[in-house]
Amino acid sequence: MMTISDRLQAVRARVAAAAVAAGRAPEEVTLLAVSKTWPAAAVREAAAAGQQAFGENYVQEGVDKIDALRELGLEWHFIGPLQSNKTRQVASAFDWVHSIDRLKIAERLSAQRDVHLPPLNVCIQVNVSGEDSKSGVAPDEVAALAHAVADLPRLRLRGLMCIPEPTGDLALLRARFAVLRTLQAELIAAGLALDTLSMGMSHDIEPAIAEGATIVRVGTAIFGERTRPEESH
Repeated sequence: MMTISDRLQAVRARVAAAAVAAGRAPEEVTLLAVSKTWPAAAVREAAAAGQQAFGENYVQEGVDKIDALRELGLEWHFIGPLQSNKTRQVASAFDWVHSIDRLKIAERLSAQRDVHLPPLNVCIQVNVSGEDSKSGVAPDEVAALAHAVADLPRLRLRGLMCIPEPTGDLALLRARFAVLRTLQAELIAAGLALDTLSMGMSHDIEPAIAEGATIVRVGTAIFGERTRPEESH
């Protein structure tokens, strides 16, 4: 039976190999361990194996883990859909939010971020596959939202995030990820200082890194199969 430490080592090796294959340095890619539905003990085990950054999809579950593990000094990323009535908790507890898909959410996070905390790092979620069931802003609406978010106080716009449709078609996956990379380049050319592409999960780390991912969000390959049915990361 592989331990969390064993799986972490295997995923790190995958990330490093994918980066080298893409002509990139492995340290350009941050591994985000998606710990949703897993108990604080599992996060503690991953942290003991050297993992620092963790992703959560559910506000209360994430906040409870942050409180329980505060002494470890971990970095916490909120990566799930965010409702207006939950923004205060996220603004207070998390270091990053990857799932900004409308200005109202960003405005609430900005207003509710404690002035004594560092600016909240945020990414705009883009619906690169055009699925009605997926959160995210349409690619042609990204620029307007990005400039509006970048002007808000207490936030730092870092980049873009996407979750393509599940597919075994490698060329299609690369095309979806390339949409995000192209949008980032256009925003940088327009004067925004963006350094983050949050894309790639357990099943598509390699094509995401080939297209420029700087954060890959991996859950199942680190923690194992989830305790309740969830969208895989």
